[in-house]
Amino acid sequence: MARGKVQLKRIENPVHRQVTFCKRRAGLLKKAKELSVLCDAEIGLVIFSAHGKLYELATKGTMQGVIERYLKFTHGTQSEAITEPHPLLMDAKEETNVLKQEIDTLQKGIRYLFGGGLGTLAMDELQVLEKNLEMWMYHVRSMKMNIMSQEIQALRDKEGTLKAANTYLHDLVLENTSATNFVPFATDISYPLFLQDGIFQL
Repeated sequence: MARGKVQLKRIENPVHRQVTFCKRRAGLLKKAKELSVLCDAEIGLVIFSAHGKLYELATKGTMQGVIERYLKFTHGTQSEAITEPHPLLMDAKEETNVLKQEIDTLQKGIRYLFGGGLGTLAMDELQVLEKNLEMWMYHVRSMKMNIMSQEIQALRDKEGTLKAANTYLHDLVLENTSATNFVPFATDISYPLFLQDGIFQL
């Protein structure tokens, strides 16, 4: 019996979607290996699952070698794209500039606080300094509370140990006291005392 045509749309059921992914991934890797063997082709295959897991296949050599060959081959056709700055690089440069400005403002604020700065700070510089001071105070207070909590817990543990030792010593003292206290018992039998001169009767 022939199978029905599968609609090419996202599978909503996560279990069915995972099963289909595993089956088709295995089939794709198998077809790539067969194509490489039959046609002597160099194939590099990269698959990222929906959960971000990486699956890769390099039929000849390593994936790094396939990528280097691809970059070398496309260098001429993508020269314009290479000359243009990458968006991630642009973001990194902008972030670096922002951090440099923030560091300069903080250094200027520190010099101002310790009397080494010239003139006064602008309003935006004072706001940046205030924000960072509040953040530092928050971190200092959090660290202080953590240290105090650890010390309190250590003292509680020590108190419990001392209480247990005190209870043990108290029980030991009671046990020794009861063992050394002899209770006299009454009897009607008279015990004769033997002396050198004769018998001394109680």
